Amino acid sequence: MKSLGNLLNERQRESILKSWSKFSGNILSKAGLTAVAIVIFLAITSPWLAPYPESWARWVDYSQASKPPSISHLFGTDIYGRDILSRIMYAFRFDLIMVIGCLSIDVIPGTILGLLAGYYRGTPLDNVIMRITDIFLAIPTIVLALAVASLLEPNMFNTMMAVASLWWPWYSRLAYSLTTSIRNEYFVQAAELIGASPYHIMFREILPNMLSPIFTKLSLDVGWVILISSTMSYVGLGVQEPLPALGNMVASGSRYMPDYWWMVVFPALAIAFVIMGFNLLGDGIRDMLSVEEI
Repeated sequence: MKSLGNLLNERQRESILKSWSKFSGNILSKAGLTAVAIVIFLAITSPWLAPYPESWARWVDYSQASKPPSISHLFGTDIYGRDILSRIMYAFRFDLIMVIGCLSIDVIPGTILGLLAGYYRGTPLDNVIMRITDIFLAIPTIVLALAVASLLEPNMFNTMMAVASLWWPWYSRLAYSLTTSIRNEYFVQAAELIGASPYHIMFREILPNMLSPIFTKLSLDVGWVILISSTMSYVGLGVQEPLPALGNMVASGSRYMPDYWWMVVFPALAIAFVIMGFNLLGDGIRDMLSVEEI
């Protein structure tokens, strides 16, 4: 007879294989994974793969200024002669840093605050946390981000802080809803009956059962963070020239439309490609982690 450990391991393997089958069976999910893999690969390898790595900084070559797409410059050049493809590859690095920084700052405190409010539902702690959360959620996301960024010096770090200051309430609200639902489950009540501490119940019983929907939301939020950071760069409150950011590349190139269309079209397509890739991947992860009734 098989031991209990072997049975659990087999069931875990079956669950993993079933989840992967759901993900790999969706063409759009695989397309999103491919797009994200390409972006991450280009961001990491840009110092070596970029055809003109010097184009990401203060570099000028007026002999190549405003060149249309060609064999030597696949995406053309800007008014300073900088290669647009190389700058897009470097801009991917800033986008990924922005995503990692913002979501790392937001997910943990937002989840913990929602967990505390949900576990102590109906207490003053619940009222304080959730009323503050409601205030932040009542303000449109982009408006709050622009307001915070306008008070700070425009650079990547301050942009990250501006976006991070508005994203935690969504995780707090999600964790609150999940906690109030899981708190009524029998295994939580059993833990309370045997005298388990609130810390044990919250972080050992409730939190592990919240990770799947939180991770799903995390994967879906990546595209929104990139969109908002690109918007802030577009209006001059994000990464500043000469550093490349997709938003400020679109903004600077828009002054020369339609004559030099490639200065806008290719960075804009890069924004769409990144957001589409992460959104498709997030949808695939959501479907993969969805719990089915057996």
